[in-house]
Amino acid sequence: KSVTESFARVIHGLKVGHLTDRVIQRSKRMILDTLGVGFLGTSTEVFRKASQYSKIYSSNISSTVWGQPDFRLPPAYAAFVNGVAVHSMDFDDTWHPATHPSGAVLPVITALSEALPQSPKFSGLDLLLAFNVGIEVQGRLLHFSKEANDIPKRFHPPSVVGTLGSAAAASKLLGLSLTKCQEALAIAVSHAGAPIANAATETKPLHIGNAGKHGIEAAFLAMLGLRGNKHVFDLKAGFGAFYTNYSPKVLPNLDSHTWLLDHQDVAIKSFPAHLATHWVADAAASVRKHLVTEGARFPTERIEKVVLRVPDVQYVNRPFPESEHEARHSFQYVTCAVLLDGSITVPSFQTHQINRPQVRELLGKIELEHPPDNLPSFNTLYCEISVTLKDRATFTHRSDTFYGHWRKPLSQEDLEAKFRANASRVLSCDTVESLIKIVEKLEDLEDCSAITTLLKRSSPPQLASSCPPCHNSTT
Repeated sequence: KSVTESFARVIHGLKVGHLTDRVIQRSKRMILDTLGVGFLGTSTEVFRKASQYSKIYSSNISSTVWGQPDFRLPPAYAAFVNGVAVHSMDFDDTWHPATHPSGAVLPVITALSEALPQSPKFSGLDLLLAFNVGIEVQGRLLHFSKEANDIPKRFHPPSVVGTLGSAAAASKLLGLSLTKCQEALAIAVSHAGAPIANAATETKPLHIGNAGKHGIEAAFLAMLGLRGNKHVFDLKAGFGAFYTNYSPKVLPNLDSHTWLLDHQDVAIKSFPAHLATHWVADAAASVRKHLVTEGARFPTERIEKVVLRVPDVQYVNRPFPESEHEARHSFQYVTCAVLLDGSITVPSFQTHQINRPQVRELLGKIELEHPPDNLPSFNTLYCEISVTLKDRATFTHRSDTFYGHWRKPLSQEDLEAKFRANASRVLSCDTVESLIKIVEKLEDLEDCSAITTLLKRSSPPQLASSCPPCHNSTT
């Protein structure tokens, strides 16, 4: 049997009735969070650059750029810039094996649901089904490789499996035949892959944007009759080229299908940085309680050294970050920010915060150790921090799971607070609350245009800033 064909069969055959209550509830949380971080990301420099680039394309068919009422693009490029926004601060969700699943898929289905002529209109369940097909394909592919269980060293996963998930979601929403679903996957593999070396740069968010754009392109090209290798998932020279120990398996028949999201939740971040730094923040916050009384300043001058016992993840080992993107990928900087300030917020990664004299002084006192039992996997890693004072007193704390991890999910209240804090920077308070209510009842929505209408609304900065203060910090 063909593995690739089995994937196409699942994409083509899954129906609304296959969705479970748990999958619906978890995916609604993912959708709300992804919309929020996407709205927040429209304020970033990398979003501005991606938007300017995409304006060179024009089309009679157009889709909304989130929160930008006067800016519309062809669906593939709307998915591109919205995907860039989602990942522009590394604030989007994370799954295991490691990837950012939602940002590659949600911009695709919002763009297509708005741009495609459809009668009757796409419903909330149509959107939920396409979203979950895109998430499921990513997870299944990651489970074909033991290498994927570790934090990546070669390819950034959203640029690999995200591109395939995007193509699957687009194929589902476009109603492609089984054969054309198979062709879309084959085409998408040739669009996949980006090196991890571009982590901690402005280029990394393009990986998510490209996954969405390329997935739509693959689905449209398949619809037009373009052909690829029908066994692309079966071959080590196909999708297996991205993984050294690729071992694909035929998917179960639909009558025995179970969703991966039914068995494992996702991590939803409470501050915008690489997921591994969230263990560091949790441990540092606990140690800080022994060193700082309420309202007092952190005693940097009394610190002899700070030891972090973390996995050996080189692209998050940045002793002296110089930019916001490097700081988001720095065990050392996140440790300093939490020790000095007590928490991490969106402004924590601004240049003037990174370059504070007390930050640079404390960075010079941090040492990393890599215990052999601390494996580079988001499912098993831990962080232990030891702060030694000049009088030789030492305070140590270990974090095995932080708040927001799939084993310790954010409460619905805190998830909505994060969404309010992020989306209210772009949208009016009324629009923010309307989106929360619509996503909460998404399975009952008869016409998805109710969502895309809200996505295009914006608010003058002075109005957005008048919204009630909301949670967007970590510890």
